[in-house]
Amino acid sequence: MAHGWPAVLVDDLVRLRPLRRRDGPAWLELRAQNQSWLEPWDATSPVPVDGPRPTFAQFVRTLSAQARSGTSLPFAVDYAGELVGQVTVSSITYGSLRSGAIGYWLSEHVAGRGVMPVAVALAVDHCFTTVGLHRIEVNIRPENRPSLRVVEKLGLRDEGVRERFLHIGDRWCDHRSFALTAEEVPDGLLARYRATRPAP
Repeated sequence: MAHGWPAVLVDDLVRLRPLRRRDGPAWLELRAQNQSWLEPWDATSPVPVDGPRPTFAQFVRTLSAQARSGTSLPFAVDYAGELVGQVTVSSITYGSLRSGAIGYWLSEHVAGRGVMPVAVALAVDHCFTTVGLHRIEVNIRPENRPSLRVVEKLGLRDEGVRERFLHIGDRWCDHRSFALTAEEVPDGLLARYRATRPAP
């Protein structure tokens, strides 16, 4: 098993855990309910894919294999005990780079409650402390305001625009790249985020 996996990360009502096959019905319903909310940002293949789409069980098996090999950390996001989204650390590289990229999606019905900034901070802290990565990046479409708010709240560094970075829909789309290194958050990203939030 890869270092740092499986893992369960918790802060108050937000919980990150491995995605399971029994999450299938809730996950599929959530994606269907949020299709118009999520589809504009979902990556697609520029090459036509033949054959049936993978089942949810096949999807989970693929993610689990990537996690075991140490190239990905695919977390389900629970909020108050309910599955509400996903955070995935992908493109994990060791050696002299020791980096990864984080992608995420969240159900619209819990957007704006601070769920995703906490979830991303938990994942980043896990990557820096337990997994031993040095750098994390997040790439976001410039038009995706909800996703941009997450990295703004967390104070990630804006490294500029990557032109035609990712295929979405029927075209190659520009993305803004945000990054963070372990030296920037010696006490953890979650602690820094908490310190910058207004008192309740």
